[in-house]
Amino acid sequence: MDVWAQPGAKKNEIAGEYQECLKIRLNAPAVDNKANKGLVKFLAELLKLKKNQVVIVSGYTNRRKRLILNTAVEPDWKSLLSGG
Repeated sequence: MDVWAQPGAKKNEIAGEYQECLKIRLNAPAVDNKANKGLVKFLAELLKLKKNQVVIVSGYTNRRKRLILNTAVEPDWKSLLSGG
């Protein structure tokens, strides 16, 4: 899954699509790996997964990130994009 992370937002939220990625606004700052940890935690809670089931495989220092979701069930992407 490709994600475009926007750190430093007022709240954590799905913000639609951007450059063929799922855009996610994060309230965590982009320092000391806080935004990456916040992204993993936010997606895990949103998808009802454990944090270790959401793995960033590339893009640690970029806004564009590639993640793997270790789950047997496909997430409801349309529900995520519509806010819930």
